[in-house]
Amino acid sequence: MEEILAKARPVGRLAPSPTGALHLGNVRTFMIAWLSARSRGGRVIMRMEDLDHPKDKPGAAEGAIDDLRWLGFDWDEDFVQSQRKPLYRDALEVLKSKGLVYPCVCSRRDVENAQSAPHEGEQLHYPGTCRGRFASWGEAFAYSGRTPCWRFRVEQGTRIALDDAFAGHFEQDVAAKLGDFPLARDEGGAGYTLAAVVDDAAMGITEVVRGDDLLAATPAQMLIQRALDLPTPTYCHVPLVVGQDGRRLAKRHGDTRIAAYRAKGISPGSILGFLAASCGWAEPGEDISLAGLLPRFNLAAMPHAPLALGEKFFEVFGR
Repeated sequence: MEEILAKARPVGRLAPSPTGALHLGNVRTFMIAWLSARSRGGRVIMRMEDLDHPKDKPGAAEGAIDDLRWLGFDWDEDFVQSQRKPLYRDALEVLKSKGLVYPCVCSRRDVENAQSAPHEGEQLHYPGTCRGRFASWGEAFAYSGRTPCWRFRVEQGTRIALDDAFAGHFEQDVAAKLGDFPLARDEGGAGYTLAAVVDDAAMGITEVVRGDDLLAATPAQMLIQRALDLPTPTYCHVPLVVGQDGRRLAKRHGDTRIAAYRAKGISPGSILGFLAASCGWAEPGEDISLAGLLPRFNLAAMPHAPLALGEKFFEVFGR
C-alpha cells in the first residue's frame, strides 16, 4: 500500500459537493486524503464540485468549507468547478475531434429497460442505442425535447486494470460492464466524469483518495485520461461509513452532520478521534487533532470493512 503511494511531494485533493451538509462519512474520507498528502510533506487542493445544479443546496458549499476549517483542515489552493467550464468545453472538443463522444437522449429508465440482466447499484450497461443517431447535440435536443448527455464511445474488448493503493488490483471490461458511459448533461461537457479528469490533470493531482463506491467508475475515467493524453494519478479507494444496516448514511440512521455535532458542543478532536480510532490510529475516546495524527498515518492499519455506526456511537454522539 505505502509503496504505491510513495511519491515525493504528493498533491492530494478534497472535493466536496454542495448537494447536502458535510457528514461523518465525508470527513473520514477527507481525513484520510489530507493525512496521506500532508504526512509526506505534500500539498492539498480544495475543489468544490458544484456542477450537479439540480441537487445543489443553497449555502451547502459555504457550510462545508466552514465545517472543514472548524475541524482543522487546511489547503494550499482552492477551485470552484462551475468557474472552470471553458476547460471542460475544450476537452470535449478534443474528444469530439477524435470521434469518441456522441449525444444521447435515452433516459435512465430507457437504459434500465435495455438491461439483459438484473443490475446492482448505480452502474448500468448502455448498449449504444444513440450511436450514430444524431449529427449534433442540438439535433438530439430538438428531437427529444430533453437535455441530451454526451457519451464516451467504448469499443468491444476494452479492458482497464489498476493497482489501487488500498483496494488492491482491480480490473474491468469497460465495454461489457458499462458500455458507452455518460460524460455530462451539459452541451459544453461540464459534468462530473469529464470535469474530474480534466481538473485532476490541470491541478497536478498525483493521488486521489475517495470512497470505494467510486472504484468501479475509475476505469472509465482512465479511458478519458488516455484519450486526452493526460496522466493517471494514483487511486486509493477507502471504505465508506455506513449505518448499522450496512447501507450508506441517511437520515434513518440519525443525524451525522458535522453542523449538528458543532451545535451540541462536541469538539473537533472528539470527532477526529473517533474517526482515527476506526482507522487504527487512535485509542477509543481519544481527543486528537489532524496535526497530532500526522505521525500516526498508516494506511496498512485501516480495516477493509466499512465503518458501521452502531448504538454505542449514538450513545456518545447522540442522534
